[in-house]
Amino acid sequence: MKQLHMLLFVGSLLFLVACNNKEADKTPLIPLPNSINYHSDAFVLTNKTEIVIEQADLLPGIEAFNERIARHCKNKLKITDNALSKSNITINFNGQLPDEGYKLEVGSAGVTVESSGAKGVYYALQTFLQMCPELLVDGEKNQFSYAVKGASIEDSPQFAWRGMMLDVSRHFFTKEEVMELIDYLAFHKINVFHWHLVDDQGWRIEIKKYPKLTEVGAWRVDREHLPWNARPAMQAGEKATYGGYYTQEDIKEVVAYAQKRFITVVPEIEMPGHTTSSLAAYPEYSCTGGPFNVVPGGLWPITDIYCAGKDETFLFIEDILTEVMELFPSKYIHIGGDEANKAEWEKCAKCQARIKSEKLADEHALQSYFIKRVEKFLMANDRVLIGWDEILEGGLAPNATVMSWRGFHGGIEAAQSGHDVVMTPTSHCYFDYYQGPMDTEPVAFNGYIPLEKVYQFNPVPAELSAESAKHILGGQGNLWTEHVPTKEHMQYMTFPRMAAMAEALWTNAETRNWNDFTTRIGQITQSYDVMGLNYAKSMYTVQFESVFNARNKTIALELNTEISEADIYYTLDGTPPDLTAIHYSGAIDIDSSVEVVAASFINGKQAGKDARVNFSLHLATAKPLKYEKQPSDNYPGLTDITLVNSLRGSRNFNDGNWQGFEGNDLDVVIDLNKVEDLTKVTVGCLHQTGSWIFLPQQVKVQTSLDGELFAEAGATINNIPLQSEDQMMDFTVDISGTTARYVKVTVVNQGMLPPWHGAAGSKAWLFVDEIIVE
Repeated sequence: MKQLHMLLFVGSLLFLVACNNKEADKTPLIPLPNSINYHSDAFVLTNKTEIVIEQADLLPGIEAFNERIARHCKNKLKITDNALSKSNITINFNGQLPDEGYKLEVGSAGVTVESSGAKGVYYALQTFLQMCPELLVDGEKNQFSYAVKGASIEDSPQFAWRGMMLDVSRHFFTKEEVMELIDYLAFHKINVFHWHLVDDQGWRIEIKKYPKLTEVGAWRVDREHLPWNARPAMQAGEKATYGGYYTQEDIKEVVAYAQKRFITVVPEIEMPGHTTSSLAAYPEYSCTGGPFNVVPGGLWPITDIYCAGKDETFLFIEDILTEVMELFPSKYIHIGGDEANKAEWEKCAKCQARIKSEKLADEHALQSYFIKRVEKFLMANDRVLIGWDEILEGGLAPNATVMSWRGFHGGIEAAQSGHDVVMTPTSHCYFDYYQGPMDTEPVAFNGYIPLEKVYQFNPVPAELSAESAKHILGGQGNLWTEHVPTKEHMQYMTFPRMAAMAEALWTNAETRNWNDFTTRIGQITQSYDVMGLNYAKSMYTVQFESVFNARNKTIALELNTEISEADIYYTLDGTPPDLTAIHYSGAIDIDSSVEVVAASFINGKQAGKDARVNFSLHLATAKPLKYEKQPSDNYPGLTDITLVNSLRGSRNFNDGNWQGFEGNDLDVVIDLNKVEDLTKVTVGCLHQTGSWIFLPQQVKVQTSLDGELFAEAGATINNIPLQSEDQMMDFTVDISGTTARYVKVTVVNQGMLPPWHGAAGSKAWLFVDEIIVE
């Protein structure tokens, strides 16, 4: 490990030289300061440098920085209020600066930090740390001397809430792993760590009054060898062996560690749903009395819920929150409130009696009553309730803050009603979604949020008035961990997307620039390497797009990466590319079936994983299509010939190679332009039940010579159970001996979601990527 650090250290020295050249505008700082000017007057930092500080209340701002110095060498820098030597780091009070703002001047005469408080001092020194990445190397040296590029910086964040949520219920992460993540967040000036401590799959916080919460609720039967959504429930006689929890001493240590880095830890204690782990320990607070077992995976639907008709339930919750508040000084206490299935409330006599006695309209109003009652308790303890946007249903608690995840709408509604909002929509902020081509990525949730999408995030919707916009506190990235079992995987899903989120929330929109960010992220990943952070390189993975030339009726293949500075090399014979392969300079004309393998390179070294695509020409390739019903406007495919572009879709139904049909069949006629002897038709379909996408009931093929009179040619029935694992499947219809010019293909949608589905009664989706005619 030390040898690795030395190699990385050498790399960081080269990195510093690069930063000290004439390309002054290519700063590796993330988030980008809102005002920065470089000059050639460099500062030399040594182990003899002193930190000069006269105002004691600014001292907390230097603690974590000086601890980093001590990890780099044996000793911290000396702190004094009267330095004898020159060229030191001087910390000055400036009451004119905003709470988290700072001024940083780096030059040969020394480093000067100005701030109105310890927060600004801390952020200034985090910026300085990024300017001197050598300090990120752990070591045992006695002496050091590093030149740091001269700069004048004035900076402050645009949003007060710059957050990251980690789910430790679905998979447990140790105290040490959580604190390591906090370090990485602090590196990018993130200031809120939202700790999702409780869910159906595990209770992770010690509550002394209710010891069974961790004795029982923290453990589930081990199904880690099975996919998350294919894990059967715990059976009689099985032992619960997977899990873990944080003692109250662990919690205090994490909170103190975060406080030193000016990160507020916001705990989340889910209610009234997502509570199976607590009800497994104390079933008396449910509607049914149990028994319950901690859920081992993605069983759905989960109807377990706290009984809103029992006063004892609220006493139980208040006891828990009392201990939570003793551990977390955060102003905000997160109570979840999302996805509460109310089926048990509908059947529960006590819940129905509560609805009647409180004159509530329905079960949605009962949830509002539940949330308001909990909020009253929190307010009595000078805390603010925050919950997911479902807490809007039935009427929002008077002083609640809304965390809007189901798009921006809930946040807009709350802000317009005068409530504070944290925006965290699935469209930009869910780091459990894929970030690169699915075939090159570890298993994730079936969505797609690449780096650039995160960078585009703006928490303030355009439809808000200036007054309502004041209620937008900021935003955060969320990492749900159903598919994330290890620390390394957690880091991979979080970074560098969290860096993009940090800049979106800190740096003013007029200052941000995507192309500039891609240069800086490429540089700052060298700091990630030094720190040992297992970040994703998906931004360098080549993606494929077919292009149809309508004039000459040909297809070409375009290659691209998110990072435009990368060079792409490719082969056409399925072999891995290197620098001797074909250099990509423009769209590749495709006139035969080939397997294209491509990779990106930066400075002569491969940057991303190999990506490959089979480009199979067939009789229907690029031929005219006539639909009976057009695909959904949300999933139309990239081109008019998506279904016959010879480019297959990935597991990502947003990749542009799929066409989606909501509740409708696909019914399309393909004109082959001339009469052909045919043998078979193959249709590629997708099955992702969590995304409401199902394989078809059947595929039918008809053929015609004139396009008017069609004859049945063949059909195939789907025999795959609807409750099967997610997959891509080809359905082939044998039409041997058929001669035709026109081929009509009907792919029959399932129509409605099956009764066992959590959204039963809604329309099912059908997704098709290619119709292959041979």
